[in-house]
Amino acid sequence: MDGDTLYSIGELARRTGLTVKTIRFYSDRGIVAPTDRSPAGYRLYNIDAVARLDLVRTLRELGLDLPTIRKVVDRELSLPEVAAAHAEALAVQIGVLRLRRAVLTAVAERGSTPEETELMHRLAQLSEDERRRLIGDFLDAVFGGLGDAPGFMGVMRSMTPELPDNPEAEQVQAWVELAELSLTPEFRAAVRRMAEDQAAEQAQSDMKGPRRDIAVAVRDHVAPALTAGIDPASPQADPIVSAFTAHYAHLLGRPDNVELRRRLSARLENVNDPRRARYLQLLAVVNGWPAPESLAPVLDWSVQALRVRTQR
Repeated sequence: MDGDTLYSIGELARRTGLTVKTIRFYSDRGIVAPTDRSPAGYRLYNIDAVARLDLVRTLRELGLDLPTIRKVVDRELSLPEVAAAHAEALAVQIGVLRLRRAVLTAVAERGSTPEETELMHRLAQLSEDERRRLIGDFLDAVFGGLGDAPGFMGVMRSMTPELPDNPEAEQVQAWVELAELSLTPEFRAAVRRMAEDQAAEQAQSDMKGPRRDIAVAVRDHVAPALTAGIDPASPQADPIVSAFTAHYAHLLGRPDNVELRRRLSARLENVNDPRRARYLQLLAVVNGWPAPESLAPVLDWSVQALRVRTQR
């Protein structure tokens, strides 16, 4: 058949795979206008209508609305322009759907109350500026007045979540839980105590420059004992305990005695707060970092070993 051939609406339906009702609908709205009419008044279409209908079907499947489709087929809008605009709109919709999915998944997994669900939904919808303000308030509460101490600015940066522009559902869930945790007064107070302890240690120390966190320093001494299965209360643990308490004593410029060991025990017990570990786990998910090492086994061993030796 050549370009002069005209098709009835039924023939056009067979060629395109669309229903007669659908083609009539598009025709009534001027998207695919008939070329002519038969003597009986029936609509007739040329070969161009087949191509237009194929394009219309494709654009509809991609989610474009009919007014926009009409402008495309009438060449009032270029297809690349429409595709770019629609892709941008879809990106926004996808982001919204990710947020909704993350909140609903969290509700299902945690068995949240209506109040908790409302809070999660609100936290998930915060803008970037609002997220920054929320975390900034948390960091101010924890480190306020301590920022001039060596290394504290770096610690604050390392505790700052940065949700990406197109987060995965897991990142959104982690952000919501992290934000909830950062709003908890008890958690803020616990992290503040850790920060104040660290600042006090740095003020008492004559050592200059950055230092390892005390928990990390203790890990280096204790990890081999854990691997070897040494009981923290056994005589075999004595030299290990002496090694990390001597390090702490040197750090503070104080003698390694019972008082210092009790202080170190309390310090490590504070650091071993499971909420702190959870915050760091969530932070890694939000920021796309590797999962942090758990220091809980090392800290548990160290605290137990110190308690045994300070109660004698």
